Amino acid sequence: MTFTDREFWTVIHGMGFGAVFLLAFAGGLAGLWSFRPELATPAGLKERLRRLLAGTWIMAIIAWLTVIVGTYTVYPWYRAKPPEGADLRDYPRSYLLADENLAGWHTFAMEWKEHVAWMTPILATAVAFVVLRYGLRLAEDPHLRRACIVLFTIAFLAAAVAGMFGAFITKAAPIY
Repeated sequence: MTFTDREFWTVIHGMGFGAVFLLAFAGGLAGLWSFRPELATPAGLKERLRRLLAGTWIMAIIAWLTVIVGTYTVYPWYRAKPPEGADLRDYPRSYLLADENLAGWHTFAMEWKEHVAWMTPILATAVAFVVLRYGLRLAEDPHLRRACIVLFTIAFLAAAVAGMFGAFITKAAPIY
């Protein structure tokens, strides 16, 4: 089995970085949810804080890698303009827009990926910063911890929808 360069980078973007972020979300959410003084000793909270710091920063970095690779490596191939008389199947954006039954995959789904998906690394970084800045105080402040959980969940949902749209777009108009 072989991959073209474009297929390789598409896999790295979606199934590599994107999937790692989505799968790691459960661990990050559990870490934030259970970061409470009534659930661990002071020594246990310090150990959990180290894991929470590492996990949130790694997830933020993975989210940045996902959108940067998607935006600056994969997206230009998707958006390439076909020369006159070219087979549109080789130009995903043009192929989708040429068929009214498929146009929504670009006009809504790809627009989501282009714009809303950027919320994921921004929100994941915000959560990682709050964990870094507040440290053990995060365990004692349920409102701040809940705010982090909400931001983290919004980041996950934006990434999950972008990933789902990406899979559907790739099914309808793959990048070769």
